Amino acid sequence: MHHRQSGRQLNRNSSHRRAMFRNMAISLFHYEIIKTTVSKAKELRRIVEPLITLAKIDTITNRRLVFSRMHNNEIVTKLFNELGPRFAIRTGGYTRIMKSGFRVGDNAPMAYIELVDRRVIECHKEIIKK
Repeated sequence: MHHRQSGRQLNRNSSHRRAMFRNMAISLFHYEIIKTTVSKAKELRRIVEPLITLAKIDTITNRRLVFSRMHNNEIVTKLFNELGPRFAIRTGGYTRIMKSGFRVGDNAPMAYIELVDRRVIECHKEIIKK
């Protein structure tokens, strides 16, 4: 029976799921926007938002906790030096999920997940204007 079990299985075993969400979180922190399925985006939000909350207070303990989940020094540094201060006054809701249609091959519902106060790079602004 499926009583009191939170989270989505996504047809993967636990180690595959953990590795997949770790890689997706690293990509989200690096690019600040990624495209994935809606269910993966909703599940990724549960992983990413507590990490940003930890990054708001820069202590050695918090850095070690984030590193134990990310295993990437570059991303940990970005979290504590850029993203933590950026979201210092925000109490939650650091990500936004925008639905973006359906995937061509299997008609899976797709979505963009992005960090809320994402800075749009100048070259992307020119593309958007065209």
